[in-house]
Order: sequence, then structure tokens, then C-alpha cells
Amino acid sequence: MDYIQLAFKGKTDWWRYLIGAIFIFFIWQLGTLIHFGAVMAKISLDGGDLQNIGYEELMTTLSKNLTFFLLLLSFVFGAFAVWFIYKFFHEASFKDLITTRAKFDWKRFWVGFWLIGGLIILFTSLDYYYNPSDYLVNFQWGKFLVLLIIGILLVPIQTTFEEFFFRGYLLQGIGVLSKNRGIALVITSVVFGLLHLANPEVDKIGKIIMVSYIGTGFLLGIMALMDEGLELSIGFHAGNNLVTALLVTADWTAFQTESIFISLGEPDATIEVLFPVLIVYPIFLFILARIYKWKNWKEKLFGNVSVSNQNSD
Repeated sequence: MDYIQLAFKGKTDWWRYLIGAIFIFFIWQLGTLIHFGAVMAKISLDGGDLQNIGYEELMTTLSKNLTFFLLLLSFVFGAFAVWFIYKFFHEASFKDLITTRAKFDWKRFWVGFWLIGGLIILFTSLDYYYNPSDYLVNFQWGKFLVLLIIGILLVPIQTTFEEFFFRGYLLQGIGVLSKNRGIALVITSVVFGLLHLANPEVDKIGKIIMVSYIGTGFLLGIMALMDEGLELSIGFHAGNNLVTALLVTADWTAFQTESIFISLGEPDATIEVLFPVLIVYPIFLFILARIYKWKNWKEKLFGNVSVSNQNSD
């Protein structure tokens, strides 16, 4: 039984996935109200105007560390919602949302984590060496330590929730309903990318950055389907977000943290978007394919999903 077929161990009626996806998204977004409420309370206590609270006020009213913490908190709600829906609404083992293996493979997680985390550290170090004027050293022990604690505790929850939801719940759900892996891969990758459309990076770099977001969705989806589980994609996503949050941010990124460096340079679409998607991602897949001996690419990525042990009402 392959990764998508694991869903057939539970109840797979179409209406369950529809209600489940709406419920998960709602609970996830409900968590964002904590951040919004905290910002409103601070503005109110300072005697400010509550009528025109925009993105800038949401990002700058509170300290960077507190804002980062509150932004990540909503994903805790989302992760709980995925677990609740899969276990109680679909009546399935939550392990089957994660992997075909007997238990979570931590070795795979760390391979995914350091594959991207190591590359980010290497490229940032080289860029800082050759272009030091493009960076502001922002390192402050006290604030960085708080960021480190928040990051280690909550960033993996944020990224794991996104993998549970997109590469797990939706990939399995669309796969069993459409009976085709390719349809599931395309839809989940595009939806994952489009949900980043409101990110400030889009205004700064332009719509071309959607190639990066959607391309990343395809990369993570391919990892899940070829490796028959989410360990690699969970590790990769966590490594990308955590190392970036700790190492370097900019005033135009979605997360603005007390990172070691603040980037002052202007982003280049070729470097930020096209190079990773067209060059780096294929190399990543080649490396992983050699390590884990992936085969039958066409069938695993685009083949039909056969009904197996289906248990629906």
C-alpha cells in the first residue's frame, strides 16, 4: 500500500474531505485572531487609531520576537485541527497521514533539514563575504536567544502543519477522490503557492516569485510521493524556515525577526526565484533519488490510485 492509498484505511467520502479542509483552514485562521487582538490592545493602550490597522501595524506594533511568536501560534491551532479531523472525522490512524513506514523516520527528517539548511548557510556566508555592504549585522545575544527558543519550539510546528495539510491531508484526499496522483500533485502544489500571494515578497519581487512558491510546492509534493511519506518534506520545510529566520531576514519578508543579519540588498528574481527552482531543486531531487533509490517516477507521480481496503459510508 503506497502513501496515498493509506487514506483508504479510514473513511474517504468526498464530503468528509470538503468539511475537513474547511474546518482545518478555519481553525488555522482562527488562531491569527490572537495576534490581531494583541496588536489592537497595544494600539488602544497607546491611544492610537483602531480604525485603520493594516499590514504595517500588524508587523511593527509589537516587538519582533513577540510578533514572530504570535504569528506562529496560529499554526499550533492548525496542527491540532489536522490531527482531530484525520483521527476522529476520518477515523484513521494519524501515522497513516505521515508515512508508510512503521514509524516516523527521523534520519530522513534530518537529511531533508540539512540539505536545505546547509545550503542556506553556505550561500549566505559566501554572499556576506563577497558583498558585506548588503548586510547589517543585527546580532544581539538576548534577543537572539529568545528568537532561538521561539524558533526551535514553533517553526517546526508551523512547517509540519503545512506538510500535514498540503502534502498530507489534501494530497491524500485529492488523490483518493480523483484516483490520480498527478492531479493531486498539481492541485496541492498550486494551492500551496497561491496561499502565499498576500506575502510582502510578492510586492517586492513581483508576481514571478509565485514560480518559487508553486515550484517549492511541487518539490515537496514529489518528495512525499516518491519517498512514500512526509519525513523528507517536513525536514526540508523546517530547515528552510528555521535557518532563514535565525540567519537573515529583510524588511520586505513575511517574517521579520531578530536574526543574525538583516539583508539590505535588493532582491534579484533570477537569484531568488529561477536559480532555486530550475537548478537547485532538480539537484536536490537527484541527490535524494540516489540516496533512497527512487524508481518508477512516472507511476508514482502521475499514475492512477487504485482503491485498497476502502472504508467509507
